[in-house]
Amino acid sequence: MPHFIIDCTENILRLKTPEEIMETVFEAATASNLFDAEDIKIRINPYQHYTVGNQKKDFIHIFSYIMEGRTTAQKSSLSHAIVSSLNTIFPEVPVISINIKDFEKATYCNKSMV
Repeated sequence: MPHFIIDCTENILRLKTPEEIMETVFEAATASNLFDAEDIKIRINPYQHYTVGNQKKDFIHIFSYIMEGRTTAQKSSLSHAIVSSLNTIFPEVPVISINIKDFEKATYCNKSMV
């Protein structure tokens, strides 16, 4: 935890390597001081079939899932930091966005908890 799931157009992976993209998100998440580096999980889903406003425009959207307990201000700061970092390496991409959702501690389970 946390999970950062990057949805993007396939073309994004022609502009930068998956490793560069994931490293950019990782560095911004680490710099937030909200997570232990070894707990951060990042993955990329490139899309071949998509529309943005009924057009073929590049996009990056991150679905972020974090354990509850962070303030709205902390989550807002994290969102802005990640979008700003991606915008720095992708100034030509018209749509870069993120949303953050909380995991509920009471219902979360992983392998080590069983």
